[in-house]
Order: sequence, then C-alpha cells, then structure tokens
Amino acid sequence: MPSADAEPGMNSGTAAAAAPASSPHQAPGERAVSALWSFGKCLGALLPVYLAGYYGFSISVILFGLMVYMGWKHSRLDKMMRLKSAMYLLENEVEFTTEKVFRTKRDLPPWVNFPDVEKVEWVNKILQQAWPFVGQFLEKLLVETIAPAIRASSIHLQTLSFTKVNLGDKALKVGGVKAHTEHDKRQVLLDLYLSYAGDVEINVEIKKYFCKAGVKGIQLHGKLRVILEPLIGDVPLVGAITMFFIRRPKLDINWTGLTNLLDIPGLNAMSDTMIMDAIASHLVLPNRLTVPLVADLQVAQLRSPLPRGVVRIHLLEAEDLTAKDTVIKGLIDGKSDPYAVLRVGTQIFTSHHVDSNLNPQWREMYEVIVHEVPGQELEVEVFDKDPDQDDFLGRVKVDLDIVKKARVVDDWFNLRDVPSGSVHLRLEWLSLLSSADRLNEVIQKNQDLTSKTADPPSAAILAVYLDQAHELPMRKGNKDPSPMVQISIQDSTRESKTCYGTNSPVWEDAFTFFIQDPRKQDIDIQVKDDDRSLSLGSLTIPLNRLLATHELTLDQWFQLENSGSASRIYAKIVLRVLWLSDDATPTTPSPRPSASGFGKDHVGITSESNPMGGLAKPQPTRPQHTTPDPDFASEGVLRIRLVEAQNLIAKDNFMGGMVKGKSDPYVKIRVAGITFRSHTIKENLNPVWNELYEVILTQLPGQEIQFELFDKDIDQDDFLGRFKLSLRDIISAQFIDTWYTLNDVKSGRVHLVLEWLPRVTDLPRLEQILQYQSQQSYQNKVVLSAAVLFVYVEHAHGLPLKKSGKEPKVGAEVTLKSASHRTKVCERSTSPRWDEAFHFLVRDPRDETLTVKLSHSWGQALGSLTVPLREVLAEPGLVLDRWLTLDGALPESQILLRATLKVLDTQLAGCRKAPGDTSSDAGGEMAIPKWDPSHLDLRHRSAFAIENANTAGQVKLTIGYSTEESRLFITVHACRYLAACSKDGADPYVSFILLPDKKATTKRRTATKKRDLNPEFNERFDFDFSLEESIQRRLDLSVKNSVSFMSRERELIGKLQLDLDQMDLRAAVTQWYDLAPETN
Repeated sequence: MPSADAEPGMNSGTAAAAAPASSPHQAPGERAVSALWSFGKCLGALLPVYLAGYYGFSISVILFGLMVYMGWKHSRLDKMMRLKSAMYLLENEVEFTTEKVFRTKRDLPPWVNFPDVEKVEWVNKILQQAWPFVGQFLEKLLVETIAPAIRASSIHLQTLSFTKVNLGDKALKVGGVKAHTEHDKRQVLLDLYLSYAGDVEINVEIKKYFCKAGVKGIQLHGKLRVILEPLIGDVPLVGAITMFFIRRPKLDINWTGLTNLLDIPGLNAMSDTMIMDAIASHLVLPNRLTVPLVADLQVAQLRSPLPRGVVRIHLLEAEDLTAKDTVIKGLIDGKSDPYAVLRVGTQIFTSHHVDSNLNPQWREMYEVIVHEVPGQELEVEVFDKDPDQDDFLGRVKVDLDIVKKARVVDDWFNLRDVPSGSVHLRLEWLSLLSSADRLNEVIQKNQDLTSKTADPPSAAILAVYLDQAHELPMRKGNKDPSPMVQISIQDSTRESKTCYGTNSPVWEDAFTFFIQDPRKQDIDIQVKDDDRSLSLGSLTIPLNRLLATHELTLDQWFQLENSGSASRIYAKIVLRVLWLSDDATPTTPSPRPSASGFGKDHVGITSESNPMGGLAKPQPTRPQHTTPDPDFASEGVLRIRLVEAQNLIAKDNFMGGMVKGKSDPYVKIRVAGITFRSHTIKENLNPVWNELYEVILTQLPGQEIQFELFDKDIDQDDFLGRFKLSLRDIISAQFIDTWYTLNDVKSGRVHLVLEWLPRVTDLPRLEQILQYQSQQSYQNKVVLSAAVLFVYVEHAHGLPLKKSGKEPKVGAEVTLKSASHRTKVCERSTSPRWDEAFHFLVRDPRDETLTVKLSHSWGQALGSLTVPLREVLAEPGLVLDRWLTLDGALPESQILLRATLKVLDTQLAGCRKAPGDTSSDAGGEMAIPKWDPSHLDLRHRSAFAIENANTAGQVKLTIGYSTEESRLFITVHACRYLAACSKDGADPYVSFILLPDKKATTKRRTATKKRDLNPEFNERFDFDFSLEESIQRRLDLSVKNSVSFMSRERELIGKLQLDLDQMDLRAAVTQWYDLAPETN
C-alpha cells in the first residue's frame, strides 16, 4: 500500500512501463577509451563516402546503404530498449505493483479506507453540485468588494472593472482528509488534499490605458489545513474556521493579455513569476484566513496565534556530493561549488557557496519560527553554483514534529534524487517560556556559545499584533490619511498594509521578531501616510517594560507621540523566552548504509529506533604527529668571518695616474641567491673589516660562494678582484682559516675564517656556546647564533568562519624576532593544509619565542599561537611535535606543527678534555679561547650594510639544459612574500637577461599579475645555446611592479643574480631564491 503520508490528490510519480537504465559509472580512463572508440567509428562511417567519391560510385548507392544501416540500427535499439524495460520491470516488480499500478489514492474506490487519510467522495459531489452558486458568490465578491478596494489603492487603477467572472464547470476536488484530534481537545485539525484544474475565466479591463487582461485556467494542488476552534457548547459548536496551506502549493495560472497589463505604471516592475509567487505566498503560513461563526470572538488570536516553537538549524557540512563541473564532457571528473537552500514555509535561507569542494563545510546557523506541528517540514536543497544555471545536487526533508519530540537531532541525512551525497544537520527545538525567570540563564548560554555565523543566537521572540488606531491627524486640506505602520527593532523593520482614506484604520496585522537581549532593545513604532513622508505619530516601548508584566504581555491602547491629543494605537505585544531543555540529548545516529543510492521517501519516519532515518558519520582519526619530508631539518649553517685584506690595487689615482692614491674597498659575498655587503673602509689598501655573516644553506651539488671586492666611488665602483669557493670543500674541511688570492687583478688577497657548524642536541653544550657567544664582538654588531630552529607547519583544524559566514582563505605567518615567513594561502577551508617548512637562526633559545598567526588572506585574524623556545628545550630530542590550541579562535581550533631545535656547535667554543686529564685548576670546565683581533688594524671603522637583513621576497625558478633539444630553459614558477609597493599591494612581473649579451634575444619577461604579492607565473623560456655557452652566462633577474608613466610607486621590487657555471644545469634543479632589495 502507498504510504499514509502521500498526498492523495497528487501523483506519486510518472508511471512508465520501464525506467531508462542509467549508464554505469565509469572511470575517467574507461570514458577516454570509449570516446576514442566513438571517434574511430565516426572515421569508419566516413570511409565508405570517401571510397565512393574516390572510385566514382553513384550517390544513390551511398543513400541506399545509409538507409539499410539506419533501419538496422533503429531495430536493434528498439529491441535493446524492450529487453532493458523487461529486465527493469522484473527487478522492481514489488515497487511497480505497490506504487505504479495504484498511482494515487484518488484512483481507488471510495470504500477503500486508510488508517489516517479518508476518502470523501461525498464532499466532491456536494462541491460539484454547489459549484455554480460558488461562482455567483465569487462574482459578487469581485465586483462589489474587491474592485472598489483596488480602485482606491492607486490612481493608476481608478478605471479598473471586472468584465467577466466565470468559474467554469470543473469543481474543486478533495482527494482525502486527515484528522488530528490528539493534540488539543479544544480544536479539530483537518488536512485537506486539494486538487483543482479548472476552466475558470475572469477578465479585467482598465479603460484609462485601453488594457484588457485576465485569467483563463487555474491549476492548484496542495494540502490545506482547516482548524475548527474554539469548540463551544452552543450552535454551531465551532466558533471560527481558520484555513491556510502549510507548504507552498503548486500553482499555475494561465494569463491572458498579461503583457499589456504589465505596461501600466505601477505594475511594470512585476512579472508573471512574481505574481504567482506573491499569490502563493499569501496562501502559506504564517498567513491565515479566519472566518468567525459567532459574535464576540477574539478573531485576532485565531488569525495570529503564537508560534508553536522555534527550531535552531545548524547547517554543518556535507560529504560525497556529485561532481557537476566536469572537464572534457565528463572524461575528467571535476568538482562542484555547493551551496544549500533551506525552507520552512515562507522562510527561506541560502548558505554561502564553497568553491571546488565535494565535502563542503558551511557551519551556519539559522532560526525559524514553527507555526504548525505536525505538518511543517524543513526542506534542504543543495545546488552547484554556476554562472548560468545552478545544478541540482540533492534534497532532504525533515518533519519538524519529530524535532519537537526529540528536542535535539544531530544526524547525517542522505540526499534524494542523486546518486550520492549526505548532509549533516543539527536541529534544536526551542520552547517558548512565558516567564522571564530563565532569561539571564539563556543570555549567558548564548554568550558562552561561540556563534558560527555573524548573527548571535536569539534569546527570545517578540510577537506584535497591530490591531487598529484612533483619531490620527488629518492630511493637509483636512483630507483623510492613508496610514501604514513601520515597526523596527534594532536592524529589523516590518511594514503593515495600508488602509486608504481613513484616520481610524484597522490593520489586524501580526509581526514576529527575534530578540538577542530584551533588556537592552526597544520597539520603535512609526505611523506614516502611504507616501512614507508624512509622519502621523510615533511610539517607543522599551522591551524591559514587558519583563515586569504578567506573562510578558502588553495588550492595551498606547498614546502616540508627535501626533494628535486623541491619537491612539491598539496593539498586543507578547514576549517569549527561547529555552532549550537541559535534558535534551541528540538522537543516536543510525549506522551508515552500505550504499547511498536514490532515496525513495523523504527522511522522516523510517524506523522506530531511529525516526529521523539519519546515518552515522564515521569520525576520522586525526594524525597526532606531523609527517614532514625526509629532507626536513637537513639544512646546515655556514659562518663566514671576513677578517681583512692586503695589497689591494689603488684605484683612486691623481693627475692621470702620475700620483698613486688608494682605494675605498668593500666586499660583496654571494651565496645561494643571498648577498651580503661589508662596510666601506676609506683610503686603505690593507683594510680590516672583522665582520661576521651566517647563512642557512641546503647542500646542493655544485654550489659555490662568490667574493667580489670593489672600490667605492661617486659614479661607478671600480673592480678590485674576485674569487670563488666550493661549498663542498668547506663542508669537508668543517673549519678553514686562510688567505685567498684575488683573481682578475694584479695583486690582493683576503683573509677569511669559514666554518660549517655541526648541529647537536646536547643541552650542556648549549651553555658553553652561549658563554663563548657573550665574549665575541664584531664590527657589524652581529651576535653569534647559538642554534637553528626548523618549523614544519602541516595543517590546522576547526578554524572560525569569516565575519560574512564564508569559509576563510587561510595563511600562516611564522615569526621569530624580526625574521618572518609566510605560508601559501589555502583555498577556502576551515581545515587548511600547508605542508611547508621554515628555518630561523636563534641567538638565545632560552629567551626567544616563536609566534604563529593565522589570518584570512593576511587580513582578518583567525587565531594565533605563542611557543617559547624554552618549551622546545624541555622536549625529548629538542623536538616539539603535536597539536596546539590557538588563541583568539574557537575552542576546537588547533594547529599541527613540528619545531626542531639544533644547537650550533663550534670548535672555537671550547676544547673537551680527555678523560682523566686534571691539569687545569678549573676542574671539569672547558677551556674557551677568546678570539683576540688585536693584531688587526681597526683604525678605519665606518658605516656598514648587510643587504640580506631583510629580503624583498623570493622567486621560484627551474634552470636546466635539455640535451635532447640542445637548448637552455628557464622556468619562472612563482614569487612569494613580495614587498607591497602601494596600499593595493603590487602588480608584479618578472624580467631577466642572460649576460654578458644585452641583446633582445636574451631578454625575457612574464605576464603581469594584478594585485598579487604571491603571484604564480609558470612560464618557460627557451634559449638556443650550447651547454658551453650556457655555462658562461649570468642570469640577471628583476621582479618589478607594473606602473604607469606618471606613477610615483616604486617599480623595482627585488633583484637576483646567478652565475650559471655554479649550477648543475643537467639536473634542472627547482629552487626558491631570495630577492635582494633595491639599494641606493
């Protein structure tokens, strides 16, 4: 038998003898083979045409063969369709027997009864017999009542008249009646399943605009609720009849002359769809039609009763949605941009859409007013956001009566009408309390509850019934006003209908507002003329006045301010506190079905143990530790001490070289794209710098360190020599203290102390390093690093949403003192994943602190984390690896990272004694030599500069040589951490040239990326050079900001210079390089 909840007046579905067999889901590879096979068949079909033309056959032969082929194919397809239909019918025999043969309960004989829906053929016979008289009543109503009201409403419609009113011969039919008598003994609830497909004809004419329009045919299908209340002990036993549609009915109106009608001023903004939406909306809750049957009845209470309750809807997430944005006609699976639409009666909410995600997380909250239970349902539809038409991703319906009984429902629901997908909802039933005793408790709970949306939870609802006004002031010229009322509470404003031509209007309108804190909010009532410009009076009522009244209700006349002395307004104002029962516990989710196929019935009543029919969501176990690459924390630290130089060339000569002068030397050190520059020593051919530099390096084959000396001049600095050192040699030797001869000049040498620092995890050794560090000083004021910190940021979980309610684009900024690094910005997600590693030089791990800040696109803060390095020192192996809670975020917001500390050892910091050696009087201590530069000439000390103190960003390059193509290629992948050139950021592009040639053939540039400090280019440039020519080249790269001719913005962002002979071009290494900022 069909389900008892099915609407008898509606077809349960279009009955087909056989449903088309759905094509099986294929993998992308199988679809690609299928597409190639189809292409091959097309070529095979064209081959006979080609052969016929080639050999000169008649076209009639081709046509005859084509006809034979088409006839055979049509016969084969017809045979296959009949076979599939028979197989489908066999597999679904029970379904077709129960649901397709007996299509609707209306088709059953009248003597067939169901437990709760009854056939009422006698009512249909009465309606059919009385239908002509109903038509006469409607004609009288339209001509004598409705037409005058329309003519008075607008000057454009003063000539409107109904020229024809005919309801036709087809009467309204009642498919079934369902009675509810178990809820309230003082009323009777009837659900009538209505179906009307009438030949009604109503014509209207507006003579002023020579316009005729009308209606010819109406179809209406839906469930009408009829409430008989109050039941009284006198004839007619029922005080009034109230009617309304619980859900929006299916309404279709066949208009005639609508195009002409909509050309009239005042109606030209409307459309056919808008008219049908407006008509349907007035028939759906909370709108009611109340017909009193006895005198002295409080119709207002029947027409606008208090709601049954409030349901708080938490739209949390969805999973396994259908991919609609496919590529190459479905050969490559794409994703979807899902959003959800929630409906309860006329209350409609739309979530934000999540880009490219089949498992979106919304975490949005909505509050809906429930007027009738049982009856009202929550309908959730999921769509894929597209530029043209959004694709359907499934729907689910939940009976709110079940939420009322369970109080809290937290479950997963399968989506109907789609192959896969489920949505996670948490539904809470809030009861209405007529006492303020628990108001403070509710407000405190709402403050403790972190809201998932921009709107905080409501503590109460306010119902305002606007009845009438008396003796409002007249308009100019002693004319009657056309009053309407605006009721405002905080940012929410509602308007009543307009009563035309009266100063004692009767509105009988009801409004409902959600209240966050009744103790601090007011009701603002403004009575205005219909043009909204003339104020007829105002009234302000603090909500805390309601808190002291009986049952939180004000039902009285109110004196209007800024109005006449006798101007009054009558209203009934009711406040109800929203209370979630303390003993409410979520329903236990049912086990997840093995297959999430098509749903036949909406989720609601599936089993006694789990009436919601939900499904259990298996909670994935989060990893407790990070999983970095094997190369993580493999970098080393090179310490360079620039001591002095001797016998440099004198470049500042006088009188054409007849008088020898001196030079103002300085040194440039380049390593791995980083440049250091020493200070300049004036007029000295044997300068002493005594400067120290430290750099973190990755051990790459062929890496070199380049030293260049220059003479500082006003115009162009003179060259004083250069030399190169292999990093491999330094690592092998660990420690080098020697002089290096300058190349490409006649004389000169440089004294360097180079040390590749071992990394240890020995805490006692750290104390000795710090003691040695305190005794050293250098001309450039650098403090020796005692350790190196490696940080691996893996991912975060449970981050808050943006203020707009959308998921954030999260980036993490990792800072240690003045050094800062930024991760990439992930796509919209509250659980972003970065998998990025950073490193920092640490002066004193006992006093320094690591800071991690999360934000949306480097704007809105999403949480932060502070880790003192002393906590890392307390970890085993100096490694901290776990989930850490974020400050300034949600309680569940966490980040997973690893912080590894390595102590930088040096053989200059002390010499360990052999066991048993007690020759020193300081037993047990280590001898720490102090490097004394007293033999150096330190008389000429001046300003210094380190170009790498703050880099201008980084650029990612792949530089390699293709032996197959015999060409050099350079791929510019991306830039990151670029410095902003204006308040809008920068419009960066990359340009470079291969020196020493400065021809156009060696110059290249990328496209410009607008307003992006982390641009991605992924552009490859090829050069027809041999390997020998490529090695002799030098890459001079610049990252620039695209500016206009008259712009004052900075153009150069950063530069990079690389000698290609220092690289293994055959390996084509991809690497990030630091950009040097622009220097004066």
